[in-house]
Amino acid sequence: MDPTLKNRVLSDLKTILPDLPRGLRTAAKYIVDHPSDFGLDPIRETARKAGVSPYTLVRLAERIRFSGFEELREPFRHALVSSAAAVEQPDWVDAFKEHGPLGQVQATAAHNTLAIVQRSLQRQIPEQLQRIVKLLFEADTVYLTATRASYSMAYYLHYVGRMALPSLQLIPRHMTSPIDDLNSAAENDVMIAITFTPYSRETIEACRFAHSKGVKLIMISDSEIVDTQFTPDETLIVSVLSPHHFGCYAGAMAVIETLIALLVDHGGEESKKRIKSYEDLRKGTQAYWVAKKKR
Repeated sequence: MDPTLKNRVLSDLKTILPDLPRGLRTAAKYIVDHPSDFGLDPIRETARKAGVSPYTLVRLAERIRFSGFEELREPFRHALVSSAAAVEQPDWVDAFKEHGPLGQVQATAAHNTLAIVQRSLQRQIPEQLQRIVKLLFEADTVYLTATRASYSMAYYLHYVGRMALPSLQLIPRHMTSPIDDLNSAAENDVMIAITFTPYSRETIEACRFAHSKGVKLIMISDSEIVDTQFTPDETLIVSVLSPHHFGCYAGAMAVIETLIALLVDHGGEESKKRIKSYEDLRKGTQAYWVAKKKR
């Protein structure tokens, strides 16, 4: 089988995705976002994960000139065999299963977390991360936005990252819309947006507004295709698949930790001095709890 066929299929899906009917668009987006899972799962499991019917997957296959689902999936299965993409389950995870029904749930959750961290980190391209770090340090202002569950990751990235990158600003600042804080943004600025399926309306609107002002856009997301009305300058793709109803953000946090490490290193001595000044400030204001010595 042609080893490039999988990439060609993904390229075709990305090209036609904006013009597909809603059901086919949902199925196509799932394949683009989760090519490894698509290569592994049978049609009913793929349909369940994608939130469509098996018939929709068959129609999508026919839309891009395949005879059916299995022929569409084959290049993805072939790519998995070639790259050994599966994540082995450690013995200590298997041991959890011996502890009843909740032990089974614990084992499934632990294996999923290990898998999405590995997949998320493997997908990061060193050259892209280096471009992003350079872009951030050259910007006049770096805006950072997210809402709901994603906000916790943005808050952490800002809390630590601003010590290496003082131009980093978490928006919105005053319980308003992030668009308010982007009113004076300009072409020499950058915005980092964090959002995962289902995408936050506020975050998408902020991305559209920033893009219209010429602000360079970096996204941390689970897909290359978040909105058809703008194209980010860079997108860090992470996996958020989980065995429960909500997304699992362990992979996203692993990528954010990598980005922080690169920012601190690129900042050099200035970053180290700034980090020390924050630590001295916190110690001086007794920000950290210290146990009293026994007499």
